[in-house]
Amino acid sequence: MLTTLKNAFKIKEIRNKILFTFAMLVVIRIGSQLPTPGVSGEYFRDWFSSQAEGAFGFFDAITGGSFINMSILALNISPYITSSIIMQLLTIAIPKLEEMQRDGEDGRKKIASITRYVTIVLALIQSTAMAVGFGRQGYLTHYNALSVITAVATMTAGSAFLMWVGEQITEKGIGNGISIVLVINIISRLPEDLGNLFEQFVFGKPPATAVLAAAVIFAVIIGMVVLVIILNDGIRRIPVQYANKVQGRKMVGGQTSSIPLKVNTAGVIPVIFAQSIYQTPIIISSFVGYNGTGVWSEVLKYLNSGYWCNPSQLKYSLGLLGYVVMIILFAYFYTSITFNPLMVADNMKKQGGFIPGIRPGKPTSDYLNKVLNYIVFVGAVGLCIVAVIPYIFSGVFKASVSFGGTSLIIIVSVVLETMKQVESQMLVRNYKGFLEK
Repeated sequence: MLTTLKNAFKIKEIRNKILFTFAMLVVIRIGSQLPTPGVSGEYFRDWFSSQAEGAFGFFDAITGGSFINMSILALNISPYITSSIIMQLLTIAIPKLEEMQRDGEDGRKKIASITRYVTIVLALIQSTAMAVGFGRQGYLTHYNALSVITAVATMTAGSAFLMWVGEQITEKGIGNGISIVLVINIISRLPEDLGNLFEQFVFGKPPATAVLAAAVIFAVIIGMVVLVIILNDGIRRIPVQYANKVQGRKMVGGQTSSIPLKVNTAGVIPVIFAQSIYQTPIIISSFVGYNGTGVWSEVLKYLNSGYWCNPSQLKYSLGLLGYVVMIILFAYFYTSITFNPLMVADNMKKQGGFIPGIRPGKPTSDYLNKVLNYIVFVGAVGLCIVAVIPYIFSGVFKASVSFGGTSLIIIVSVVLETMKQVESQMLVRNYKGFLEK
């Protein structure tokens, strides 16, 4: 990785792209500190600290602290992520959108344009809910129509601005813009979280205890990173043989290729889906100021990760079991809408391709389904391990951090993908230079 960066900085074109990306990230971090007009920051921080542990931790992590600061970028790119997921699902359900996706570059541009509009609508809905909900609880300095409209307009504009910045990084920077924005938000919280861990378990402890605690912290983090890298790069290659055929006077075909099936086909999407479903009732209850007791209060505790794996309240860990089941189900669901074995088998048959030992057509589709179900389960179990380990340490040892397995999956995946893009840009440039010579 360091060698790739060193070589990239030697090339002026790529160096300028990296510096442009860095400048955009600096702008984002500055914007994360600018407060939304009319919001009482001190009162909001008190409210945030009074919430049940784990309720808003991940949301604050992916916004890079913008949410807890109630800055102009409080919503960050969460509306864009949600709208992208919605559009992916609608593309499967609505034939016209599916047709757009197949139209090549023009179709993708139309879908991207629709995604932007959906993002603005979601940002308006979320900012209105936050402004009205917090305003009723006294977290706006003056709760009136003007202050609510100002807060809504500011947060919506902030989300739209970040979406634009992400697209600029994709076009003029090193690419992968939205993902890089998300990663820099998460990374910005790491120093504070690691500092809290060391202050809690290392500083002020006896030397032997401090060394052991530091070793355990680093071992867990490194182990999770290694597991994420294995999940991200794990591929099952299905060999494909193409039959010989005559085209004109030439004999073509006879080549051997492969279908790469990723172990973690769905990426981090299943974890985000499961977290969203679990956290939505908690967030809504907080916005409306619900602090009551009864059945609903118990349900919220089962959904809140802050109560999981607590030795004194083990019954709430049933919520963690449901969380694991949802991750596995969403892994299968998302893979099923992004990879169609029947379509792959039909395309192979049309091109004269076949898997050795498997007949073309339905037998090929059934074989791909069988292999896919196996590797999706392996990938889903790996996702569950990475996602659950932080909750175990949090519940048993009270190790409270805003980042967790989900954040590590996002960071490692995006960093690896970005480095691959930089390497490909360097390779393309070398080819261009060779052709010009």
